[in-house]
Amino acid sequence: MLASATEIVCALAGEQAKAMLVGRSHECDNPAWVQALPRCSEPAFPVTVSSRAIDAEVRRRIAAGEELYRVDTSLIRSLHPDLVIAQSHCEVCAVTPADLERGGDCLPTLALSAASVEEIFHSIRQIGDRLGLADRAQSVIEQETLRLQKVRNRTAHLPRPTVVMLEWTDPLFSMGNWGPELLEIANGELLFGSKGEYSATVPPERLLEADPDILIIAPCGFSLPRALEDRRVLERIPGWNSLRAVQHRKVAFADGNLYFNRSGMTISRTAEIIAEILQGETFDEPSQGNAWCWSGDVL
Repeated sequence: MLASATEIVCALAGEQAKAMLVGRSHECDNPAWVQALPRCSEPAFPVTVSSRAIDAEVRRRIAAGEELYRVDTSLIRSLHPDLVIAQSHCEVCAVTPADLERGGDCLPTLALSAASVEEIFHSIRQIGDRLGLADRAQSVIEQETLRLQKVRNRTAHLPRPTVVMLEWTDPLFSMGNWGPELLEIANGELLFGSKGEYSATVPPERLLEADPDILIIAPCGFSLPRALEDRRVLERIPGWNSLRAVQHRKVAFADGNLYFNRSGMTISRTAEIIAEILQGETFDEPSQGNAWCWSGDVL
């Protein structure tokens, strides 16, 4: 019931994952073949509306104690899982154990919580332990650590630009959790947000005062094309065009759903994407036009 957990299971189990995984959440989409699995959840309200409307509805539902996700517990029961993986880190981002319990069932659940790179690695260990793949989990962690270190080594000697990373546009939210660590690995100086802390609202005037060299906008749960739809939202902010990043055409939009907002097997790729945005460094293959683009680019 968590996209990052589905990625981790696939990374640990390899081809065996196709026999092990029996269901997924509506957000599980990587690797692509998992989208053929039975879909066991849905958003409880339309998410094709504006960012401001989504934010308002989420706040209203939380205040009223209403669900954010509908979980098909009857379908889950029919799949006879030995384990259901959810998350307890954020009641907004994905299905939680409380969402599973609304159906009155006591399902065998592993609840993950990750606010940093080390906690993401801990999630890999937890899943590895439950699947009997502890050695494989340690190997995956070592591989990801080396990949992140490669980004650090390649960018350490390069100029260090000031950066603001936003994970929501209306209202503005600065990126938190593991995002600041990935930026630091790519040798950027983050102006808002701290490692291990939740994302936080940023008044527009504070963004204007900070005036970063580079802006990275990766709204939570949004693909790159959907993120680009919020360009006009940002352009309506008084003083937007006076920002240094806007004037120098250094406003990057990115796929938040697959990369920046997901605590799974894409975090090392996210660090590489950030290095490409900040430093022009590419790893394996360029990601511009696929995972991210400059605001003025035409896809």
